[in-house]
Amino acid sequence: MSVGDVAGLIAAVAFVLLVGALAVPLIKLGRVLDETRVSLAQVTEHTLPVIDEAATLVAQSNAQVAKVDTITTSTAEVSQDVAALTALFSATVGRPLLKVAAFTAGVRRAFGQGR
Repeated sequence: MSVGDVAGLIAAVAFVLLVGALAVPLIKLGRVLDETRVSLAQVTEHTLPVIDEAATLVAQSNAQVAKVDTITTSTAEVSQDVAALTALFSATVGRPLLKVAAFTAGVRRAFGQGR
């Protein structure tokens, strides 16, 4: 064995050690990437039902808001009708009653002063 052969053998062993030293981090990196893929799949698996439920909840909320809007509109119309009815009652019955009450009070005073 010559000096060149020994140097070649040392270089080959050094190259094998270098490849072995680089293989360990690459294998660990591969495991990390596999775990990341599995974790991402699980997150996706659990997130999609939550998003679907949220969409359903928003749709149901919109339906409830539409019902409340209808009720609010009806209530506003009823309150307007009650206000109009109150004004009509006041105009037709309230004023004549006030006039009768005023007349009665005037008649009482007139008879009260005469005595």
